Amino acid sequence: MLDFSLNAVIPAIVAQPALGAIIVLSMGTLFMNGAHDAANAIATAVATRSIRPQRALMMAALCNFFGVSLATFISTAVAKTMVTMVNFSGDNQAALIALCAAMVAIIIWGGATWYFGIPSSQSHALIAGVTGAAIALQGGIDGINFSEWVKVIWGLLVAVALGFFLGWGLSKLTGVLFRSFDKRKSEKVFAHLLNATAGVLAFEHGMQDGQKFMGVCFLAIALAMGADQSVDLQFPLWLMIMCSLCMLIGTAVGGTNIIKNVGLNIVRMDKWQGLTASLSAAICIGISNMTGLPISTTHANTTAIMGVGTAKGSKAVNWGASTNMAKAWIYTFPGCGLMGYVFAKVFILLF
Repeated sequence: MLDFSLNAVIPAIVAQPALGAIIVLSMGTLFMNGAHDAANAIATAVATRSIRPQRALMMAALCNFFGVSLATFISTAVAKTMVTMVNFSGDNQAALIALCAAMVAIIIWGGATWYFGIPSSQSHALIAGVTGAAIALQGGIDGINFSEWVKVIWGLLVAVALGFFLGWGLSKLTGVLFRSFDKRKSEKVFAHLLNATAGVLAFEHGMQDGQKFMGVCFLAIALAMGADQSVDLQFPLWLMIMCSLCMLIGTAVGGTNIIKNVGLNIVRMDKWQGLTASLSAAICIGISNMTGLPISTTHANTTAIMGVGTAKGSKAVNWGASTNMAKAWIYTFPGCGLMGYVFAKVFILLF
């Protein structure tokens, strides 16, 4: 059994600098993920003024931290999917260089979309970048394990379809059940419930996305130590803590632009509507965490918000802003995938 303790990994980093670069870049992508995707979890709570922005960011940061830290004790299904969906077998040194190229592509893509406040999915950027690098490494579609990669499609369907219809259905149901309640009193209750749900959503985001990035980082460590992709997932404590801290810091530092675009620009919501949107997204991500489907928090939350808005009436949704977001989602796979492919080809040639 391989030793993945920090004392054992440090010599591997010294012997293969590409591994050190991947670990550093992975921490950068996790920071960007915290600043980018994690903000989605608290967008509705902030937009409905259930919680102040800075307090919401700190709550999300802590919940993300614990989500990443505790992920392996609950389920590693998503991480297993990430490790097996692409083929990095063969030359381990070339595989490390290709993974390094993928991380660079993901950071550039995530930085650009974060700067412009576009809620594209860092999860899908990771999947696309790693997939493009694997195709470059293997010289064709042999770089993809389609029996596992299909889970990405199922995750997309769960996020978009289930997120939307849950948002629509729960909003309709809640409106009927609580229509006779005193609005002023119920607003306080819904605010507390919304804040709690946003915390759960942030925890689930940490668990979902933390597994993705830890899975890729673990794969790089295993390859550097002479193992292959069949190695059992054994996330060392030091890796879990590093990943958790990077996502925590990213969430605490960034997120304001994403919160504005997701929480305010799609639909104007009351607190109870924000609750139904967050609850819908939490259900989608919870299902995906247990079944190993790589799902996007961005997609689940924004489509749930669209569903809530549609329940109010189609004119309640800012379809222009929604269309721009959808375009960003569509561009992520080919855009970041192509960047991962090109960067991998160039890096392998140069190094």
